[in-house]
Amino acid sequence: MTFVRILAAVVAVLVLVAGCGSGAEVKDGARLRFRPVLGELPSGVAVGAPGLRQSTDPATQDAAARALACPPGRPDALDGQDDPALPLVTCERLQGNRYLLGPGFLSGADVGSVEAALDGRTGHGVVDVAFTDSGAEKWADWTGHHIGKKFAVVLKSQVISTVTIYAVITDGLMQFTGNFTQAQARQLVREITAG
Repeated sequence: MTFVRILAAVVAVLVLVAGCGSGAEVKDGARLRFRPVLGELPSGVAVGAPGLRQSTDPATQDAAARALACPPGRPDALDGQDDPALPLVTCERLQGNRYLLGPGFLSGADVGSVEAALDGRTGHGVVDVAFTDSGAEKWADWTGHHIGKKFAVVLKSQVISTVTIYAVITDGLMQFTGNFTQAQARQLVREITAG
């Protein structure tokens, strides 16, 4: 009798866990991009005239980064219209840091689902990403060749998180944070999955 109760409890927990793992689907793959971090400038006063934010010329990139004003919370003028094949000078959404990012290596089209969660260790909100099969292959290849390097999760042309790769990731999953509250993580998921 006790064994049956324990087995029923285990089955109930497994059903509950299985039901909690379903994330939201990304509807517009162009809103979300994954780009390598090539350089970073702290937030600060913009110096110089606004420059061309997508260029392969290092002098143009540097001038654009120094001239870019990044007040936290301001929407990006490109708003997801950046060319994923070109480098991008952009802002970090919450803190206002400025970044030079390389061409995109994954997009929202490579993501199967995203879900907001709570990091039990830190109490911060996080976003869990599950890649599609083809996205998981690209992700494993990219992480395998970029151990020790940083990449940025970019939403609507703005950096929402930067992550350092410590090992090749072959399970098709990733998690990112940016000291988000749980409400901010849920809002990010809504923005990522919006059509």
